[in-house]
Amino acid sequence: TDSNLYLYDLESGKTEILTEGILGYDTDPVFSPDGKTLAWLSMATPKFESDKKRLMVMDMATREKRDLTENWDYWPEQIAWAKDGASIWFTGYYQGVAPVFRMDVKTCAIDTVAMEVCDYASVKPVADNAAIVLRHSMRSPNEICLVRTDSKEVKELTSVNKELLSQLKLGEVKKVMVPTTDGKEMTTWVILPPDFDPNKKYPAILYCQGGPQQAVSQFWSYRWNFMIMAANGYIVIAPNRRGLPGFGTEWNLQISKDYGGQNMKDYLAAVDYMAKESYVDEKRIGAIGASYGGFSVYWLAGHHEGRFAALIAHAGIFDIESQYLETEEMWFADFDMGGAPWEKDNAVAQRTFANSPHKFVNNWTAPILVTVA
Repeated sequence: TDSNLYLYDLESGKTEILTEGILGYDTDPVFSPDGKTLAWLSMATPKFESDKKRLMVMDMATREKRDLTENWDYWPEQIAWAKDGASIWFTGYYQGVAPVFRMDVKTCAIDTVAMEVCDYASVKPVADNAAIVLRHSMRSPNEICLVRTDSKEVKELTSVNKELLSQLKLGEVKKVMVPTTDGKEMTTWVILPPDFDPNKKYPAILYCQGGPQQAVSQFWSYRWNFMIMAANGYIVIAPNRRGLPGFGTEWNLQISKDYGGQNMKDYLAAVDYMAKESYVDEKRIGAIGASYGGFSVYWLAGHHEGRFAALIAHAGIFDIESQYLETEEMWFADFDMGGAPWEKDNAVAQRTFANSPHKFVNNWTAPILVTVA
C-alpha cells in the first residue's frame, strides 16, 4: 500500500517523489489557491488499507510536512481548500454520520459546519464561508445543498427526488445505542417498516457490513437499500460493529486479526438487544451481508445458538485459507489475517484460520441463501 505523490516538472521533464518515507497510501493531492501549499490524505501503516487518513500539508518551498489531524481521532474522506487558502473543508465519518468540517490550516482548529442525521459528500467551497455539498440519508438519495459557517441552516438547492419520494411510504430511522459485551456502546441504526405499529410483532433482519472497514453511516444504496427491506415488513438492524470508521482509530483497527472475535459479539449483542423489544418477533430474525458481510453471515451461521431463522450470504468468504491462497491482495491478507496458514508458530494467523466459517458447518441449523458476484 505504499503509494506516493509525484511532482513532474513540465520544462525539465524531471520527476520528484514528494512522499518518500511514508509507507502507506498517499492520495488526493490538492494545491492551495496560491500554489504554495499541498494538501493530501495519507495513511501511515504499511499493508493496512483502512488506516486513519491523515490530513497532511506540505510547504512547497521547503518541503516541510505537517499532520493537521495528529490530535484528532477521526479522518477526512474528501478535502477542498477554502477560497482564501486559510482553511480546508472536508467531510468524514463521525459517530454514524458524515458531517461537513472546516479546519484552520495554522491552528488545526476544527469547525463542524453541518451535522444532521445524514451523510454529506463532495464538498466544493464557493466562498470563504460557504460550500456546495451533496446530502443523502437512508431515506433519500443525493440532493445539492449550500452550507455556511455563519449559519447552521442548510439550504437545499435541488429537489430532484422530491416527486418520486412523495409517492412512497418510507420507514422511520432510529439511532439506538447498544451495550456491547466489553462494556462499550455501539451506534446502531434501526429502520422501521412504513406504518409501523408498536403493538404488532415484526420479523427482523441483521445487516452485516462488508469491507470489513466500511462505515454504516447514513448512506443511500441502490443495492442494499434499507427502505426496500423495511417496506417488505422487516425491522432492519444495522450496527456499527467493531472495525468501522467514524468511532476512532482503536474501534476501526480492532477487527484486523480478529475476524471471528469482538465484531461478531457486537452483532449478537445488537440482535439480543433488539429481540427484547415487544414489537420484534424473536423467532423470525434473519441475517444478511455481502463480502465481509457474507463472511459474517457464514460465521454467524455456525455460532448463533438459534438466534436466526434464515440467512443470506452474498459473495462472502467461506474458507479463509482458500481466500488467502487465491487473492492477489497479499498485503491485505497478511495484515488482516496476521500471516499465512502454514506459519504454525504464528499464533495470530493460526487463530484466524481456526475461526474460518467452513469449520463450523456442523453447527448450522438455519437455511442460507447463497449468491455470488
